[in-house]
Amino acid sequence: MIVCPNCNHQNPGGAVQCEACYTPLPSMMECPNCSASVQSDASFCGQCGFNLKSVAQSQESSVPPPLPVETPLPETPLPEIPRPEESSAPIAPALDVPDLVMPDPLVQPDVLSTPVPTPAPITPLEEPDSVPPPPVPVSQATPSGQGNTPAINTQLQTQSAQLLHIQTNTTLELPAHLSVIHIGKPNDRIPPDIDVSGFADSEIVSRVHADIRVEGDAYYIEDMGSSNGTYVNNMSLPAGNRHRLRLGDRIALGKGDKVSFLFQMD
Repeated sequence: MIVCPNCNHQNPGGAVQCEACYTPLPSMMECPNCSASVQSDASFCGQCGFNLKSVAQSQESSVPPPLPVETPLPETPLPEIPRPEESSAPIAPALDVPDLVMPDPLVQPDVLSTPVPTPAPITPLEEPDSVPPPPVPVSQATPSGQGNTPAINTQLQTQSAQLLHIQTNTTLELPAHLSVIHIGKPNDRIPPDIDVSGFADSEIVSRVHADIRVEGDAYYIEDMGSSNGTYVNNMSLPAGNRHRLRLGDRIALGKGDKVSFLFQMD
């Protein structure tokens, strides 16, 4: 144990500083007589009173003296190497170079004396004696049956669509002047444009069953909240959704495919 000289705290052997106050601890050694722990700078052992200085003096006398330092030898200067003397041989004379001969001046080439041909004068075209008459507008063409000019038909052909009733093979023409065509049975609210009340099993068709809307050359069918629904190609058409009709589409009003039509176009 090492006792701290500052706070008398007993520290374990080999400690360098105090565990309590962090004061540096003195180094310890063993007494050569009784092997007790004593400070290395103590003069006598606290246990047996052995003279520790005599041991230190004997250890110092047993240390061999340091080796003498060798004196470095003086440096010997290297002999100076004489430089070779410059050669006194005469320099060979320069070679004789003949004078440059000036070339003859350039001879200008003769100018070509070939005359440039003169283009022939352009003769203006003669105006025709008679000017053809301007074309007659389409609107002023001779009507059919008068003269030799045939009549021009400017009327555009309109596309028509039909519904073919499959059960009776009856064709129903879709009105060409309507943009919304109502399909159903007679009623006081929205009279139908396509009346199906005369067909068999029409009781499954609602009075306001479906609408066909015309937009340009496209036809769309839409269920108007019917009781038994509208089917296109055996697929149910939800209310509020519309389906673009194509040639040959099969339309069924109600369940069971009892009142069915094929969409046709001319």
